[in-house]
Amino acid sequence: MATKLTFSDVYAVEIIDSDVILESDLTLAAECFVGNGSHDSGMNHFMVHTFQKSKSQPCLWSLAVYKFGNKDLQTCQMWVNKINDSLSKEVGRPKNLLVFVHPMSGKGNGRRIWETVAPIFSRAKINTKVIVTQRAGHAFDVMTSATNEELNSYDGVLAVGGDGFFNEILNGFLSSRHKAPFPPIPSDFLDALGNNSNPLVNDPNGADSEIHNNIESDPLLSSSAHNESGFSHLRTNDGSHIEDQQIENPLPNQRLRFGIIPAGSTDAIVICTTGARDPITSALHIILGKKLCLDVAQVVRWKTTSTSKIEPCVRYAASFAGYGFYGDVITESEKYRWMGPKRYDYAGTKVFLKHRSYEAEVGYLEVESEKDSSILDGSRMLSRVRSLKRKKSERNICQANCDVCNTKPVYSSTRSPPAISSPEARWLKSKGRFLSVGAAIMSNRNERAPDGLVADAHLSDGFLHLLLIKDCPHALYLWHLTQLARKGGNPLNFDFVEHHKTPAFTFTSIGKESIWNLDGELFQAHKLSAQVFRGLICLFASGPEV
Repeated sequence: MATKLTFSDVYAVEIIDSDVILESDLTLAAECFVGNGSHDSGMNHFMVHTFQKSKSQPCLWSLAVYKFGNKDLQTCQMWVNKINDSLSKEVGRPKNLLVFVHPMSGKGNGRRIWETVAPIFSRAKINTKVIVTQRAGHAFDVMTSATNEELNSYDGVLAVGGDGFFNEILNGFLSSRHKAPFPPIPSDFLDALGNNSNPLVNDPNGADSEIHNNIESDPLLSSSAHNESGFSHLRTNDGSHIEDQQIENPLPNQRLRFGIIPAGSTDAIVICTTGARDPITSALHIILGKKLCLDVAQVVRWKTTSTSKIEPCVRYAASFAGYGFYGDVITESEKYRWMGPKRYDYAGTKVFLKHRSYEAEVGYLEVESEKDSSILDGSRMLSRVRSLKRKKSERNICQANCDVCNTKPVYSSTRSPPAISSPEARWLKSKGRFLSVGAAIMSNRNERAPDGLVADAHLSDGFLHLLLIKDCPHALYLWHLTQLARKGGNPLNFDFVEHHKTPAFTFTSIGKESIWNLDGELFQAHKLSAQVFRGLICLFASGPEV
């Protein structure tokens, strides 16, 4: 059967000394012999390593190898040299990688998963510096303390773990390097609406004052100067002015890419960026030098006591920020880590049965495309919510070579998204009791939600999807969750669900509080604001095929 191999799909070629293919991990092996009497014992061989897409799941890639033979050793060597010369001209393929391995990710398989894919990197002649983390925050500390010169010696940084571990590495990289003004604090949002009574002050009778007093203990504390309008000057998260230092490693840095070898409990980022939750597939995307820009949300927690200064704590999220149900589930699941991924099902059931709702006020920036369908009363935007509930056939799903993600320019990292600073910016608000507040930066497809939280969310369009689930009866909320868990479901088509596409939002809790879930990591915040930066980082990925 005729077979066509393209150099862009080949990742390694090598001379072999034996007629037998010894690699047990090769799922496809074909022999292509050249010359007469090719099966004689005096035959010399070389092997070409590539991959094959699954016929039923094109996003799933498996290893493939083709074995060629010729009696003349010099002929084999000539072919090897020619192929290696062509491979060296392939643009974007990494040569040196910094690898962080989380040994306890998922069911504690992080180290084993890396040992499974490490031979593929070795075969592709990629140098890897491997750091097996010893404690929580280890990868964050390494990334924060690394100089730009050190990081520039690598072509990429890999995370062998889950979404939370990638979040730790991402925050370590951006915390001292991302230079941009912070989003407006919630009080700025109220002033913009002409509301001077500020109803967002914490309930003095609330039982969670101890939580707010412990805000200082967060490892990612940062500071910023603010002008009279409440907006921060252009500073880095460590408080230094941009103009005081040379930007050695400006963002987005499309040369330094990030990669994820999935070893977590959910791995939503990998599923959304490669289409498959498979270590071999992810390793091949990395080795072949695929490139995909990814939106990142900057999340700022503000202090709330009247006597304290404003010293915001900054975090970054690449997939999701959730409050209420989402935060309660991950908080509860921490007690059952020994259960592995099943802990989310058990914790989710317990939290669902308690059916807790939280009072809060959420402000969000209206986007241009929604203005025609909005109404003047910002507290109830039901007509605009309805306009966002599109039929399944109208969904524009993000995939490889996505037109939506490729058509618009990437934001500069030294300023906020243009819509926030625009004089035409219009802030709206929603106040009430919510079972959950979620901000999806991508669709967040996973094994429990095959279409994700928002099926047509894009990876690099500069928007996040704000999901406000208002208090409702148990049965209706169960129906909503069932729609999330069903392929082809429509979880947003409910009266108690508000869906707003926006580049920024603010949040203030009132009374009893939950906790935020940022990419699987816990984050306490009474008053919070967030903005999304388009294409802030690049991943070794190409997007799902379908």
